Amino acid sequence: MNENIYRTMKQKRLIIFIPSIEGGGVEKNLFIISDYLKDKIKDISLITVSNKFKSRFSRKIRFVSPKANFWDSIGRRKKFFVGLFLLFFQILKDRNALVFCFQGNVYCTLLCKLLGVKIIVRSNSAPDGWSQNIFKYLVFKYVLGCADKIIVNSFDFKKKFKAKFNINTECIYNPLNKNEIIKKSKIKNKIKFDKKKLKLINVGRLTDQKDQLTLLKAVNRIKNKIKLNLLIVGRGIEKENLNKYIRENDLSKYVKLIDFQNNPFHLIKSSDVFILSSLYEGLPNVLLESQALKKFIISSNCPTGPREILLNGKAGFLFKVGDYTQLSNLILKYSKNKKSSLKRILIGYKNLNRFDYKLNLKKYLKVIHSLI
Repeated sequence: MNENIYRTMKQKRLIIFIPSIEGGGVEKNLFIISDYLKDKIKDISLITVSNKFKSRFSRKIRFVSPKANFWDSIGRRKKFFVGLFLLFFQILKDRNALVFCFQGNVYCTLLCKLLGVKIIVRSNSAPDGWSQNIFKYLVFKYVLGCADKIIVNSFDFKKKFKAKFNINTECIYNPLNKNEIIKKSKIKNKIKFDKKKLKLINVGRLTDQKDQLTLLKAVNRIKNKIKLNLLIVGRGIEKENLNKYIRENDLSKYVKLIDFQNNPFHLIKSSDVFILSSLYEGLPNVLLESQALKKFIISSNCPTGPREILLNGKAGFLFKVGDYTQLSNLILKYSKNKKSSLKRILIGYKNLNRFDYKLNLKKYLKVIHSLI
């Protein structure tokens, strides 16, 4: 690295802002990116209200959070405001800082611009999910337009941002460590699949966005046509609604819900098909991880990410968002001709190089260079 650039970087403080760490795809990227940056930037801090994840970060990163464990239990929106309060005082102590925001983008951008501090925003999911009414649209358009740099994680996402807000962004794919995923997939767990049945899996937060209800409806439609098992891995506010649907439709023999797993890779490896049913995404890590484990993928053609990852259907099946009938037909299609699906798996696996973690982490550092 150029010595003059490195000397400049040592003089500027980088503050990573993520008030609520919940263990999803955003957090996976946070852990990988922060671990990389710790050896590239001397003065780096992380502001969060989630104390329980402190052990996941290097001691080279200054951890800024409330000391009492009580704060871990408050809701996400409250964590945003506590996090902003912490950020406010950190900036007052040292205005020679660059903020890298992973969460609460509008609030954080507004605060940084009021205090005259540069900010990089990493937007994690397509605007279809968070700018539905005119008020939100105007707030996002004008506030995010003030950010010094906006990073998105797919080219579809980049196009949508430009079309919707007329804001230029930079696309950096999620950094994928394929070898690490394969290594973790070898760690076995106690959950076993019935080898005689088609093994389906979904991993993600149990929320409206992830729309596991569409997946349950698809399984309900074909439960008497083929032998299958579905494993849903995650936690969230929709858990009870999903369990209610399972009970009311006598799906307990076919479907199992288990809690969030730090390492779900052996479960994915043991399955036949990974199914993503989301209403919207950014660039879903779990599809990349499934490709790294050479699993067949069926995904909603939601904005944004799945179509890009699956190469417009060359590397898996795509179905219309919310269309459980089409999804169920695609599951049947796979079950009747598994061998013909091998080509799609290999195409996906061979195209994973564009998500290589070393390649994309260098891009993050380059963006920081441009503002530091």
